[in-house]
Amino acid sequence: MPSQQPVLQPDTLKILRTGLLILGTGVLSVVLILTVFGGIGRQGPHTNAGWLFLMLAMGCLPTGSLTTLLAILKVINDYRHR
Repeated sequence: MPSQQPVLQPDTLKILRTGLLILGTGVLSVVLILTVFGGIGRQGPHTNAGWLFLMLAMGCLPTGSLTTLLAILKVINDYRHR
């Protein structure tokens, strides 16, 4: 009986996990800014911690989105070349 090959490549799983982790960190940062650290006013966050989490979100959201998009495209490619 022939052995089944895994559908996804190991690097695809790593990229997917990493992208979702970075994206999740950015989303969590935004949620914390809005709920715990006083929200965001017209001139920015109201606390120093809010500013730090805003910087974290500004770095994580674009990077996580692009990494997750890359992983999704790799998943589609892995399924096509199965």
